[in-house]
Amino acid sequence: MTLTPIASNRAVDDDPRRYEHLSTIRLEDPEAVARAAKSRRRHPGLKSGRQNFIVAADHPARGALAVGPDPVAMADRRQLLDRLQIALADPAVDGVLASPDIMDDLLLLGALDGKLVFGSMNRGGLAGLVNEIDDRFTGHTAAALEALGADGGKMLTRICLGDPDTVATLEATAKAIDSLAERKLIAMVEPFLSVRENGRVRNDLSTNAVIKSIAIAEGLGSTSAYTWMKLPVVAEMERVMAATTMPTVLLGGDPDGTQDEVFATWEAALALPGVQGLTVGRTLLYPADGDVAGAVATAASLLHHTTEASE
Repeated sequence: MTLTPIASNRAVDDDPRRYEHLSTIRLEDPEAVARAAKSRRRHPGLKSGRQNFIVAADHPARGALAVGPDPVAMADRRQLLDRLQIALADPAVDGVLASPDIMDDLLLLGALDGKLVFGSMNRGGLAGLVNEIDDRFTGHTAAALEALGADGGKMLTRICLGDPDTVATLEATAKAIDSLAERKLIAMVEPFLSVRENGRVRNDLSTNAVIKSIAIAEGLGSTSAYTWMKLPVVAEMERVMAATTMPTVLLGGDPDGTQDEVFATWEAALALPGVQGLTVGRTLLYPADGDVAGAVATAASLLHHTTEASE
């Protein structure tokens, strides 16, 4: 199956001072962030039968700047904000998942009106850190997300059976789920079974490993009423989705295949029961051909919106 981007990028201003006003606001009027959050128009609400499209932008906060062969692709904040605004300008994009710094920039830019907003909660497990599995909650708190008028928070939950820090991460995740649920906010849990190889953490993307990670993650916290899963697209997704009754969004990660191949795997997975949509970042913000708007539009065309959901 071949999928071709169906829209072109709009021109991006390359003026190095184009976001200088954000620095000025942060210097002179830091309370502007809270005012922007309070005045923001909220998303109309989640509906069964309407899959959601959320753009992820929380990678830099844990030092994960690479996209494909470029180790610092996400390092330029101006380019990242350009790309995020292009993506969010597409009406098919429902929202964003971001760390506090990026979230605040987007609020000040007025880019989140009518959008779902998910904050990134644990960013302490820095990429390559010697104790990476000890993934401390250094980002959004549930209280902060409530104050922002956010819809929920996301937590990366890596389970390394050979690392004693795993139990602390699981406990912290459970507490975060409870804290979000107390406020009726969604807990978007992103679980992986992980292993250490040559001093680095690698996520096991075999079907059975993903299924086992789901079984562990969906049992965290004293309630699962507000818990979602955020899962990779792997082989035998039918078996993966049979492992949970929780609303599930698919993550994109850093793809190995071509853009067409990646989109084809997403299309197949999006047809499965329980899949609520996509939460994708680098794949769409930094496509190989540079066409952010085209990549976003093509991904959006894969989502399922039933007649009942639009009534």
